[in-house]
Amino acid sequence: MKTRLNSFALAGALLASGMPMPGHASAGVRVCTFPGSPSTVLDEAVTREAFRSAGIALTLAPGGFASNDDDGVSLKELDKALARKCDVIAGFPRSEVADGSNSKLTFSRAYLHSGYVSVTMHEPAAHTGDAEIVAATYASPAQLIAVQQPNVKLDLENTAELTVDAVANGHAQRAIVWYPAVVAYTKTHPERRFQIAQAASAYADWQLVFAFGKNGAALQPRIDAALRKMDSDGRLATLTRGWTLPRTAQASMPDTGVFAYRDGPRHADIKGAIMRAGGREIAEGHFIKVDAAVSTEAPAFDRGQVAHGKTLYSSACAKCHGPDLQGLNAPALRGPSFAPTANAKLTIGGVYGYMATNMPADRPGKMKPQDYADIMAFLLYSNGYSAGKSKLTDESARASSKPLSAGSSLNAGTSP
Repeated sequence: MKTRLNSFALAGALLASGMPMPGHASAGVRVCTFPGSPSTVLDEAVTREAFRSAGIALTLAPGGFASNDDDGVSLKELDKALARKCDVIAGFPRSEVADGSNSKLTFSRAYLHSGYVSVTMHEPAAHTGDAEIVAATYASPAQLIAVQQPNVKLDLENTAELTVDAVANGHAQRAIVWYPAVVAYTKTHPERRFQIAQAASAYADWQLVFAFGKNGAALQPRIDAALRKMDSDGRLATLTRGWTLPRTAQASMPDTGVFAYRDGPRHADIKGAIMRAGGREIAEGHFIKVDAAVSTEAPAFDRGQVAHGKTLYSSACAKCHGPDLQGLNAPALRGPSFAPTANAKLTIGGVYGYMATNMPADRPGKMKPQDYADIMAFLLYSNGYSAGKSKLTDESARASSKPLSAGSSLNAGTSP
């Protein structure tokens, strides 16, 4: 393994200088795509043209990932693929608010601006029920977008194709789905016509890029140069035609600052206050903001519930937020991006109330109150708060009006 890594580093240096690659690398740089991705056809087409323009030989390796299950690719599988079978991953989805790379990868410029959209039939059946049935793909950003919306009943599907199919066959009135999945579906079902609209959520906006592992990081400047050239001469527009978001889904998104704490847009039609802290009420989907006049201590929690909360987090939250709270297809839950050390805008009670009402995305509000409190204890500990001797309860967590801010020395990854 060490010999191969060193020889590839040499190959990358030769590529950067424009010299031919010797010996074992004559087969070309190994480029993988994600298993089951609906954009694979596009990703491979852009890959061939970009690498041809950059003068880099390549080998497409569609079987680079060991897993091909419905739950996607884990960080462990991603690292393993980049260490053993791939040098570059084409079609890597990136988002400003939900980037699970943890800065270990190098990325190209985007070759497609895409994202999650709201899909209905052109002539949808009359909506007769109280709650709209909305299909979404399990354990994906689509699920996180759908759960933010009011008055819906979730229809969770195992794949993006089945999510589109739920609308096409009338099992759901609407779907939140990755737009390339809609394109792929209509290619195999040309008789289907859908109405595409913007999904108003910070989770909805994504870009497709090339991701380079440490073996292929030296290639990034040349691929970027190739993509810029393809963009300027129209080749990229030609390749991505048909995959670009329709104008109905390109309405300007709210500034990401509006979604700084990932609680989604405000809905005027939400009825009923469901979270309380400090005597105030807040509608579903909102966090309680910090009152500058209030200064209180953070609620106490003990080490035992931190340990229990970590276990619960691993089973219920890590799949979306990352095993180290670093963010995957949902935002990070530790550090300044989650809880800035200065100018904190959220209360501990507000964050807790949102979590206990809306999470986990597949079972919102369905865990025991004390389990939510234990997870909150783990989040506080992971953001620099110290464990004490008193137990954090559902009541004390909801009542806290203390600003939530990450400590200067984070405890995440250490034993409680």
